Amino acid sequence: MSKILIIDDEPGVRDLLQDALTNAGYETTWAANGAEGLDHLRRGAADLCIVDVNMPTMNGFEFLEKLRAHDDRTPVLMLSARDGNEDVERGLRFGADDYVRKPFSLDELLLRVGAILRRAQGVNADDEQVLSCGSLVMNIDRHEVRFDGELIDLSATEFRLLEVLLESGERVVTREVLLREVWNIDFDSETSVLDTYISYLRRKIHRELFAPITTVRGVGFKLVAPAS
Repeated sequence: MSKILIIDDEPGVRDLLQDALTNAGYETTWAANGAEGLDHLRRGAADLCIVDVNMPTMNGFEFLEKLRAHDDRTPVLMLSARDGNEDVERGLRFGADDYVRKPFSLDELLLRVGAILRRAQGVNADDEQVLSCGSLVMNIDRHEVRFDGELIDLSATEFRLLEVLLESGERVVTREVLLREVWNIDFDSETSVLDTYISYLRRKIHRELFAPITTVRGVGFKLVAPAS
C-alpha cells in the first residue's frame, strides 16, 4: 500500500484528500505546513507528497526546495490556487513531479497520483503505454497529451474520452460505446454530455491543419490522422 503525505494548512482540503485517497486504497498522513512535512519525512518515508503552495511557516515552494537540497527524491505533486504559468514553472523547476490547480477534480487528481507512483516504482520508458494520431501523442502512464511536444491540459473526462478514441485507431466508435466507456451510461439516453465533451476536445486539440475528430452522423465519432 503506497503511503501519501498530505501537506496543507486547510483542514477541509486535508479531510477531502484523505477520504478520497483512503477510498482509493492509499495510506495517508498529513502535516499543516512545510516544516511539519519535513519533520514527518525525517521520521518516516512516504511514497508521494501532495503539497499546497500557500501555507504559513513554510510554503510549498520552500518545502520542495529544502527537500531537494537534501537530495530527497520523494515524488511531489503540488496543489495550488496559484495558476500562473510562472508558478507552475517554478514548481517544476524546483523538482515537483506534477502541479494541479485548485479547484480540482478528485478523479483527475487520483489519475495523476497513480501516474506519478507508477513512474516512481520503475515503469521504464519502453514499457509506457503510448497512443498517437499524427502529431497528437497520449502517454497513459504519465497522464499526458502533447501536440508536437506541446503539453495540452485536459480534464480527467476529456483524457478518458480521447483515450477511447485513440484506442480505436481510425475505426468509428459509436455514441453508445463512448457513453458506456467514459460515463458508465449503458442505457438509451438523450444526454448531450458526449457532444459537449467532443466540443471541448476539439477546441483543445484541433489546429489549423489538424482536425482529427470526425463526426459520423447517426453513428458516433472517429479519429482521422492527416495525410503524411
